[in-house]
Amino acid sequence: MSLSEDFRLPVACPSCGSHLMRVSQVKNPDDQVHCASCHRFICLWHEAQSVLRKGPGSESEALIEKAVNRGA
Repeated sequence: MSLSEDFRLPVACPSCGSHLMRVSQVKNPDDQVHCASCHRFICLWHEAQSVLRKGPGSESEALIEKAVNRGA
């Protein structure tokens, strides 16, 4: 039994271009969201929720870019 759940983000993974993401079924705000294809860390669950609420567009892309580049 899987303890994670897949969902689609309107913004693609910067590494592989996939929109399919994976998060813990618990979905705590600080749970990490990873690309379901290449397993790259994308953002935290609360950040993904913001992107999902905003929908596709440059604002959501900027949020993901900020989250991905935070550790760079």
